[in-house]
Amino acid sequence: MLAGYHLSIRNGYYGAACAAAANGLTAYQYFPKNPRSLAVKVFDASDAARCRSFCREHRLLSIAHSAYPVNPAADDPDFRRAMAASLINDLEIAEACGSLGVVVHFGKYAGSDILQGYKNTLQLLNELLSAHRGQTLILLENQAGGGTPMGTTPEEMMQIRKLCANPDRVAFCLDTCHLFASGVWTGTNWNEVARRGERLGFFAHVRAVHLNDSLFPSGSLRDRHARIGKGCIPADGWRSCLRYLDGLQVPCILETPDNHHTCDHREEFAFIRRLLTE
Repeated sequence: MLAGYHLSIRNGYYGAACAAAANGLTAYQYFPKNPRSLAVKVFDASDAARCRSFCREHRLLSIAHSAYPVNPAADDPDFRRAMAASLINDLEIAEACGSLGVVVHFGKYAGSDILQGYKNTLQLLNELLSAHRGQTLILLENQAGGGTPMGTTPEEMMQIRKLCANPDRVAFCLDTCHLFASGVWTGTNWNEVARRGERLGFFAHVRAVHLNDSLFPSGSLRDRHARIGKGCIPADGWRSCLRYLDGLQVPCILETPDNHHTCDHREEFAFIRRLLTE
């Protein structure tokens, strides 16, 4: 499995790539800039170029993740302008670092007309696709359903992609905790989830996975990650899910609590290997 976890860029983009290689990872995720702000970053192009070369040499796959405030479904014009500028900046940084794509949450809409929320998400995606002409993908991420049901089903994801001006540059990041918390995956119905996704063509466009357990039961609509094997997703459910995802050969990134910020995920990787091989 192409597996890894989220890494800090405190030592630069090249430093993050070196840390991934030093820890034996084949993939990793990073924030291109401060994840709590939509401010645009003037980045070190030479550092990004070194990262790109290093990843190519060591066959490392990376994905970037957009900032926490990003909400494509939001209405406010000023916020949307700042968000678009931030995401274009993320795409530019990810392109310079040689990353596969930038993860963008589907979005939550606070108004009464949820259709407007879908329109807002589509409009923002089209704006990004028009402004950034590189190869880096937009990786639209499914949601857990808290506060709004938007972006929880493969049908929604596929429809938004289909309506985009350039769908070839939009792919998906599947979050296992969100899939479980939303109730789409119950922990016992993976074969049904796989058939549903394949029938729609959804899994053909999954280019990355967030591999997370869930602190709360299926259908809770609560986005709280747990360490793999320590949450509410049963081992048999993980076994079916992991074997299927392994066949996709896409980067699978842990976003789970990491033992006092030590980046120690060895127990989780051992659990994953055991389920893939037994």
